[in-house]
This record gives sequence, C-alpha cells and structure tokens, in this order.
Amino acid sequence: MELAKIEALLDSYFEGTTTLDQEAMLRSYFEKEPIAPHLEHYKPLFNGLQDAQKENLTRKIVFPKATTSIRKWWYGIAAGLVIAIGIAGFQFSKSGLSTEEKEALAAFEKSKKALLLLSENFNEGAEDLAMLQQFTKTKNQILK
Repeated sequence: MELAKIEALLDSYFEGTTTLDQEAMLRSYFEKEPIAPHLEHYKPLFNGLQDAQKENLTRKIVFPKATTSIRKWWYGIAAGLVIAIGIAGFQFSKSGLSTEEKEALAAFEKSKKALLLLSENFNEGAEDLAMLQQFTKTKNQILK
C-alpha cells in the first residue's frame, strides 16, 4: 500500500471518520507488510485490537434482576385514588352559594326594585314638572 494513503487513513482513524473497510485495511497493513519506521509505534495498537477481538468470554455473566415491588405499584395507585377522591369531594361539597351570599343577593334584588320604583316615580314627576313649566311659559307669554 502507498505510504501516503496509510497516513491519511491513520489521520481519519484518529478523527473517528474511517469505515470498517478502511480500518480492516489498516489492520492488514500493520499485520503483514513491512511497516515504515515512523509508523512502527502504531503496530501494537492495531495488533492489540485484533487480539482483543479474538478473545472470548468463557464465564457466564449474571445480571441482577430488577426488583419492582408490587407494593410500590399499590402505593402509587392508592395515592392517585386519594388525590382523585379529594378533588371530587371538594368539587361536590360546594353547594352553590352560602347563606350569607343568598341573603346579600336577596337584599340586592330588593334594593334594585326599590330604586326602579323610585326612578319611575321620579320620571312621572319630571314629566309633570315639564308640563308645568310649559304652562308657566305659555301663561307668561299671554300675560305680557
């Protein structure tokens, strides 16, 4: 292989941009061909990687089982139910208006009726007053 190509592949390898085929080319270069003296220090790296790939694990790995307690599920469900019942109870316990609010509303309605009656009477009086003013004006014109 060309030395410049190997150096370019090494640069790409250390940048992490090589493909698997390019890495295989590098491994085969450091395995078989006579290696350039300034690249000699990379030989253990690629030979070590090749040896590591050949290793097999003989003992069995036992992973601990994840223990999910059923109690945790029940506690979560119970907490959710308590919250839901609390919210529902709060919403349904509101029976509308309190007695003080009802009394205030009744007093407001009575005041409204009284003011409406007063307004009607005042308007009738104002009409009579307008008629009286018209009468006075006409009388003054005649008497003059």
